[in-house]
Amino acid sequence: MAQLTPVQLLLPAQIDAQLHPDDWTESVFAFGAISGLAAVAIIIAYPLTGALSDRTTSRFGRRRPWILVGALVFAGALVALGFATDIVQIALWWILAMVGFCIMTAALTATISDQVPIGQRGFVSGWLSAPQAIGTILGLVIVTEFFTGPAAGYAVIAVLLIAFVLPFLTRPDIPLDARTKTKLDARGILGSLWISPRKHPDFGWTLLGRILVNIGNALGTGLLLYFLMFELDDPNAEENLIVLTLVYMVFVIIAALVLGRLSDRIGRRRAFVFVASALQGVAALLLAFVPSLPMAMVAAGFLGLGYGCFLAVDQALATQVLPDPASRGKDLGIMNIASAVPQAIGPLLGALAVVMTGSFTLVFVLAALCAFAGAAAVWRVRSVR
Repeated sequence: MAQLTPVQLLLPAQIDAQLHPDDWTESVFAFGAISGLAAVAIIIAYPLTGALSDRTTSRFGRRRPWILVGALVFAGALVALGFATDIVQIALWWILAMVGFCIMTAALTATISDQVPIGQRGFVSGWLSAPQAIGTILGLVIVTEFFTGPAAGYAVIAVLLIAFVLPFLTRPDIPLDARTKTKLDARGILGSLWISPRKHPDFGWTLLGRILVNIGNALGTGLLLYFLMFELDDPNAEENLIVLTLVYMVFVIIAALVLGRLSDRIGRRRAFVFVASALQGVAALLLAFVPSLPMAMVAAGFLGLGYGCFLAVDQALATQVLPDPASRGKDLGIMNIASAVPQAIGPLLGALAVVMTGSFTLVFVLAALCAFAGAAAVWRVRSVR
């Protein structure tokens, strides 16, 4: 909710209101540029904070302190973002918000590898993934129906973020024995960020597949409000964005929970991720060549079905191709870059495509190509069925 509601609605609307551009493509490009700057911060923050959580010897555990710190940074930056008065402030506070998001989720996803048996990771990852859709639609409803204006919208999202994080912090988190702690220095961290695709090809193919599929998803969803406003000339763009997100949400939840569990039962990951990626490509092609609101509803269903399955099963797959169990926080931080950075650079790539062509057709064609290429990459994984 705290990550995707701003991306889907609050941030683009805030930028458009700030700029009041003569050409609507200027607003799209500004949104893409800010997202691209946030991507740079994400690339640094994810593996760095993951490595720090691997080595944390707090009596409260390795992961919980970082989840709390990340949530506080994330929430504080969102509140400040609501009071930003120019584009530079908007960019700076959004970048800090994404750093907080990385701190929190790097530790959160590592908890799966810490505590969940391999045979349950598809199901548990489904329960980690399905709430993304719930959070998006809940956030959109809150900021359009109950709390209008950017300051109120960001503030209530920040408060709910903290409220939903606190219960997780009551769960057990085994502290790291200080005697097993490895030395932490800048050279060691920088050196550990490189994982050779020759030595660990399955990690490399999984990472590449995740990058491509998430870029495709970001291209397909990141500019959806602008697509409704300017491509379809929809006078009810914000309301229909909620409807599309609701359709998407239902299929994400069903796919993440049902197909994640089915993946556990039959012991297969690769085929699920392959089909899930291909479905997202089909959805993007529908938007590219039949741009209408009814077809957007159909595409939202296909996209949700594919992405929900991908979120659950690909996360389980990622935990099974990690090179070293002792550095799973750092390695999953690198893997999480492949989820978060595409969400940030997708709007920038889409904005460039819109500026070049004046329409959204190329945006969705690129989304489809990325999804199909991601499916091909995942199929090269060999150590996991």
